[in-house]
Amino acid sequence: MSWIEAVAALRRERRPAVMLTIAAVRGHAPREAGAKMVIAADEIFGTIGGGNLEMAAMSRAREMIARGEQEPQAMTLKLNDKTPATYGRQCCGGEVSLLLEPLPVPESVAIFGIGNVGMELARILSRHDLELYLTDSRPEVLEELAVLEPSVARVHSQVAVLGEQVLSCLPEGTHVLIMTHDHAEDFHLCDAALRHPDLGSIGLIGSRAKWVRFQKKLGQSGHAPELIDRIDCPIGLPEVAGKFPATIAVSVAAHLLQRMNAEPAGNRRHAIPLVK
Repeated sequence: MSWIEAVAALRRERRPAVMLTIAAVRGHAPREAGAKMVIAADEIFGTIGGGNLEMAAMSRAREMIARGEQEPQAMTLKLNDKTPATYGRQCCGGEVSLLLEPLPVPESVAIFGIGNVGMELARILSRHDLELYLTDSRPEVLEELAVLEPSVARVHSQVAVLGEQVLSCLPEGTHVLIMTHDHAEDFHLCDAALRHPDLGSIGLIGSRAKWVRFQKKLGQSGHAPELIDRIDCPIGLPEVAGKFPATIAVSVAAHLLQRMNAEPAGNRRHAIPLVK
């Protein structure tokens, strides 16, 4: 598998990795400038020449993956018998500069209900590097999703009468936003979401009065108060007030992106709640 195929495969499989590139070479070295390899936690693709050079770079890359580091790093290694080496000496006589670029797992967001607000929110989020799951129980609604193309996000759309089935298959850490046209459907999705502890966060559109009713019903369904508190309602930034669909969507998207930038997907199991 080539390095570019490896990058695509790792993204599909939601596995973090580091792309390693020889940025510059002085003197003799095993590979030329521009050579690349991709390093995952338990697998490598390609080579930059083997020996201490490659092993040292792989060790640094795997430290970056383990720590969830997002910023590119540079390292320089001399290939001579006077340089300390952990993985054996290389006597090529040159010097190699390396660039290590993290390939993080993209954030995952699921919107249940692609009505007026859901569609506006999907428009915004589709312009970001995300795995975007769009679900509605009404087939005719999803026919309008062509307006999202071309999108930066990888969009997964699905008609589902029982949205709970879609929810149970979402990637770990997915942010779930519940905003269907039916309060009964909203409730069933909230109930199902609380039964999946690996979700990143859960947001419910609606008023405080709606949330009071839902809290009572969720408690009657057997959910503990501290678990119910994982759901945020109302959703969005309180500073961005308004009832127009586009305004609500901007508010919700801004706070969601704010949280994503604060804590990358690879470092989080349960996200902090949106402001209530």
